[in-house]
Amino acid sequence: MVVYEGKAVFEGIAIGKLYVYTKQEQTVKRIKVDDCEAEKKRYEKARETAMEQLQGLYDKALKEVGESGAEIFEAHQFLVEDGDYIDSVENIIDTEGVNAEYAVATTGDNFFKMFSEMEDEYFRGRATDIKDITERLLNVLSGAGSGGIVSEEPVIVVADDLAPSETVQMDKDLILSFVTVHGSANSHTSILAKTMSIPALIGCPVPLTDEVNGCLAVVDGYEGKLYVEPDEDILAAKKELLKKEEEKKNLLNQLKGKENITLDGQKINLYANIGNTKDLGLVLQNDAGGIGLFRSEFIYLGSDHYPTEDEQFAIYKQVAQTLAGKKVIIRTLDIGADKQADYFELPKEENPAMGLRAIRICLTRPEVFKTQLRAILRASAFGKISIMFPMIISVEEVKKIKVIVNEVKKELDDAGIDYDKNIELGIMIETPAAVMVADELAEEVDFFSVGTNDLTQYTLAIDRQNQSLDEFYDSHHPAILRMLQMIADAAHRHGAWAGICGELGADFVRPCWKPMFPSIRRKQEEGKGFGNNAFSYN
Repeated sequence: MVVYEGKAVFEGIAIGKLYVYTKQEQTVKRIKVDDCEAEKKRYEKARETAMEQLQGLYDKALKEVGESGAEIFEAHQFLVEDGDYIDSVENIIDTEGVNAEYAVATTGDNFFKMFSEMEDEYFRGRATDIKDITERLLNVLSGAGSGGIVSEEPVIVVADDLAPSETVQMDKDLILSFVTVHGSANSHTSILAKTMSIPALIGCPVPLTDEVNGCLAVVDGYEGKLYVEPDEDILAAKKELLKKEEEKKNLLNQLKGKENITLDGQKINLYANIGNTKDLGLVLQNDAGGIGLFRSEFIYLGSDHYPTEDEQFAIYKQVAQTLAGKKVIIRTLDIGADKQADYFELPKEENPAMGLRAIRICLTRPEVFKTQLRAILRASAFGKISIMFPMIISVEEVKKIKVIVNEVKKELDDAGIDYDKNIELGIMIETPAAVMVADELAEEVDFFSVGTNDLTQYTLAIDRQNQSLDEFYDSHHPAILRMLQMIADAAHRHGAWAGICGELGADFVRPCWKPMFPSIRRKQEEGKGFGNNAFSYN
């Protein structure tokens, strides 16, 4: 038995044979050509074919893993049609008189190096995407096929790294787990693995050799370990864990349609987070009580222009109608930081996570803000919609927001357009500043939603996307837990309800609820609670 340690990006147990996945090697030769225009036409045709392939991958991913997992293929389509990339390829063909393959490979190498050397962690991560589209274009130009799994039984896929397109092209029924030698916990492939609920390890130094291929192995996504040819004791223990996992899944399926109650009898709301209307099927399929976070910025990120009021209204209306009276909380656009839309023309910032983003953009570009608010308010006539504002740090910001909301309401009143006159307004608590003035903020709004990912990042002064700091990032840090108590207490003192829309929310459906939030439970016992909304989880 040999044990390799890596980093788990999705918990779970997988037992099966190893399948060593190797990429098709591309050997690109530099060939002088006489007809540069013909080479550029070959490149143009390859781009068209690549776009068709990526659309097919998008459609496949959408069915299998939902909108969030499919978005990467939209991003790859943008990269294939990127003007700078195209200009570079065509320039190399023209100035050097070479074949399209060489021009694409050279451009890909240059862009990969450029992105890899960027200081920003997010943009460094996009270097892999550049490599992926370059390999796709080369495959099309050379007529090479795409790789896949050749196996008659489900296997544990081990590879140096996996591009998102490679992951999605694989037959999901043949995959037990992913294990890669390299990769990042924030890479698109890791996100896809989580979305597909497949145990996955990264940074695992398993040798990619024929000796390993076909060996019986165990992936332990709890310990972050890969056991190759496990001994009888280890195998028996892991089989027992796998059996318990399957029993747990069966129990969860039996809970569909039932009330959400914690072990100590506390009723809570379990809502879904979505990025677009294409996620609605998963919301209904998983029996969510509503939508706790509609990330409206994805409407902007998926567009090459500012979405119009009518474009947004159609989307929000569809969501409200589909949820049929269940609560839908729409967060106003959270553009900025690692979510950039070129047409916003945001200035380059040294520290974008603390820069011009979210509500700061809305308050400095009121017409963009008003357009979205009009669309949301109009849609509120068709369902139970609430509006939530991100990255709030002061009472003054909330008062400015309410002035703008009232201006929009008056415009709709004057035009005779129907909307929910009593629509709930809430804010995200994502900064220590908001926590410290939570009492004052609670007087101004109907609800809080705690963005625990950013709150942890800003409280601990740790970039949550920096892989080298993972051992220091602790979402259960005592400071964070005390802040949650402060937030809940402040909300309840002023008649507001509070929820969580960050990943930490998943932890609080466990027995830790009782000791962690005694004041919430106490208010329920005293009859001073706030119905099922005492603390809702998304």
